[in-house]
Amino acid sequence: MSSPSVSIIIVTWNAKAIVQRCLPSVLATEYPNFEVILADNASTDGTAAWVAREHPEVTLVRHPANWRFCRGNNAALPHATGEFVLLLNNDVEVPPGWLAPLVEDMTRAPEVAAVQPKLLQYDDRRRFEYAGAAGGFLDRAGYPFTRGRLFNTMEPDRGQYDDARDVFWATGAALLLRRSALHEVGLLDERFEMHMEEIDLCWRLQRHGYRVRVAPRSTVYHIGGASLPQSSPRKTYYNFRNSLLTLYKNLPPPAWRRTLPLRLACDLAALGRTLALGNVQEAGAILRAYRDAFHLRPHYRGSRPDPSGRIVLPPYRGLVPVDYFVRGRRTFADLPDTSFRAR
Repeated sequence: MSSPSVSIIIVTWNAKAIVQRCLPSVLATEYPNFEVILADNASTDGTAAWVAREHPEVTLVRHPANWRFCRGNNAALPHATGEFVLLLNNDVEVPPGWLAPLVEDMTRAPEVAAVQPKLLQYDDRRRFEYAGAAGGFLDRAGYPFTRGRLFNTMEPDRGQYDDARDVFWATGAALLLRRSALHEVGLLDERFEMHMEEIDLCWRLQRHGYRVRVAPRSTVYHIGGASLPQSSPRKTYYNFRNSLLTLYKNLPPPAWRRTLPLRLACDLAALGRTLALGNVQEAGAILRAYRDAFHLRPHYRGSRPDPSGRIVLPPYRGLVPVDYFVRGRRTFADLPDTSFRAR
């Protein structure tokens, strides 16, 4: 089997210790045709100097400011020479043979445009990791979940999700992309800055007829929280704002009008729960997210899907918050198969 060229792009900002821990594993990848590009978002902790000194084989791209994840990756892409591009978080450790299964899955079918590995926790390598686990889905209100993680319940990995299959979205923590498809559908949405951008990209790819997959023969280990800790109100802000924008951008207008009241009801329940727990800053982040999402809507009005064209809807017709908090369904396997749309 041929070995198409792969460009691995790692964006980092003031995370020298994490880069020192994880980058050597990436450079030790057992694949004959890859390059590593480190895009430094104007770090002040000496990251760029350390990489230039210790790993001159890495292509170092120095951004003039903290362009965060989306712009940081987009601006590094012109430096990439690979047929495929792999976006990799700076806090992911990889085993030597991780890359080949992803490339093999991509090369088997030209309509596959995005593939992720299985993500396990760095500190507990028997348990799925929050950011991507074994492939992602959306429910009817646009809430994301994965095989291996519903809300904050991370399942132990017992091989229950080791089947390679199509998913709705693949994690941006370790995401192999077909470069020609990016030329067709566009890059990461820089207005998102960080969080949920890979869900938007995967949805856009499917609207153009491409497929998204998980290849669990490849496993990587994610530290998580390197950009923003899980409890950060800013993380809450990005997740709520960008989730709303993802729905607005990718649902046809009639479906958006049907979905918004349902989503609003669920988010009001989340807001009430947050206030009941005394998390005033998190509640404020949710309200700001709604304000800013609606201010940003005009930027996307011209690119929304035509109801008469190809329509791609969230695959899970149930509501994951109801399943989890009301019905006590804690794992992906607990969700009824009949609630998933046939592909």
